[in-house]
Amino acid sequence: MHPYTPILALGVLAALFVAGSITISALVGPKRYNRARLDSYECGIEPTPQPVGGGRFPVKYYITAMLFIVFDIEIIFLYPWAVAFDQMALFGLVEMVIFIVTVFVAYAYVWRRGGLEWD
Repeated sequence: MHPYTPILALGVLAALFVAGSITISALVGPKRYNRARLDSYECGIEPTPQPVGGGRFPVKYYITAMLFIVFDIEIIFLYPWAVAFDQMALFGLVEMVIFIVTVFVAYAYVWRRGGLEWD
């Protein structure tokens, strides 16, 4: 048995689940469409009319996306560290403290600049 067979099987199972979920929701879901349902939704902000060629997005969207990526990557690095903490001992602890301090400095900078405010 090939070592990647379980991974391939999980991928196929996930694809079947996605396809089935989309198909079932299209068949069973409500078919009533109105103007409010077809209107764009911008994270709680009232949608504004955009020019034909597009328009500019507020910088807050990009800041929020970058913050999500920073903290998501932090979790990705923290999980294996927590699993292998016994094997890395003091070296792992020092490296993780340096990493967390670096992320905390970025967090404090964004907080001070108002990147977490939802005006």
